[in-house]
Amino acid sequence: MKAMILKKIYDLNKTENVLELVDKPKPEIDDEEILIKVKKCGVCHTELDEIEGRTSPAFFPIILGHEVVGRIEKIGQNVQKHKVGDRVGVAWIWSACGKCEYCQSGQENLCPNFKATGRDAHGGYAEYTKVHQDFAYSIPELFSDSEAAPLLCAGGVGYRSLKLTELKDKQNLGLTGFGASNHLVLKFAKYQYPNTKIFVFARNPEERQFALELGADWAGDTTAVPPELCNAIIDTTPVWKPVMAALKVLKPGGRLVINAIRKEKIDKEELLKMQYEDHLWLEKEIKSVANVTTDDVQECLHIAAKIKLKPSISEYRLEEANLALHEIKKGKIKGAKVLNIDD
Repeated sequence: MKAMILKKIYDLNKTENVLELVDKPKPEIDDEEILIKVKKCGVCHTELDEIEGRTSPAFFPIILGHEVVGRIEKIGQNVQKHKVGDRVGVAWIWSACGKCEYCQSGQENLCPNFKATGRDAHGGYAEYTKVHQDFAYSIPELFSDSEAAPLLCAGGVGYRSLKLTELKDKQNLGLTGFGASNHLVLKFAKYQYPNTKIFVFARNPEERQFALELGADWAGDTTAVPPELCNAIIDTTPVWKPVMAALKVLKPGGRLVINAIRKEKIDKEELLKMQYEDHLWLEKEIKSVANVTTDDVQECLHIAAKIKLKPSISEYRLEEANLALHEIKKGKIKGAKVLNIDD
């Protein structure tokens, strides 16, 4: 099979072609695993974190990619949840132990043995991949393969982030950064909280215009002050400065949810500017998002199908994965990016 592999950690500012196209054998599956012929795979900012070592892959060479959509070509002898020919998706959660206190309480994203697709196991930048039957999801017929791919991570983790805000209808929601995830969060929020005002903070004027086109009530720079303070803000940026700005425009008792596996840069000078009375006083909160659970992915797909939520996408060939990654690195983002694995 064809696959784009990462052989080591790179600085994307210094190296353009970090992934190499190679031929590899198809994966061998165990009794409870399924073999998937990959059709599409989304390109996520977390791949930048893997490539640059902020959340390092467990081994090299590795196949990245955790927004995988394809058809099952083969099943293990103990597989009961899926059959050959089914269209399924694979998300960031590749496996969890199923036995610890977190798995038993529906928080398998916090499992100490959590494994991530494309980081701890081979992912979807390839013609084939495999996964345990418990971590493959049926794709609603409404979505094309390309539309479904971003829902598996950008949608899933965005949906989880929105849940963690504990927002109520009529309260104000802020979205900092407006790429693959937050453009979907906006659509979820408009459905779940129809009377909520949504304020978007983005450094790129094109992203701000895109947000307004999708129904945002206001859009400004990441350090701008919105017309009203926010009850909750979801931050998807790769840097620390917008976190500081977001805390200053939260209402008392407000919550900032940081939707990022890692931050690319934490400016120490900015961090030292944090003042208790300006940023955290009056019971403001900061909460991080750790991956997704299987319930998050399934609920995201169900609601997205119910409201006919269609991600905005740009498509690339498998061989163009490096181009897609560099566009994300440079901030050239409008919606989600998807690799076309199977023409």
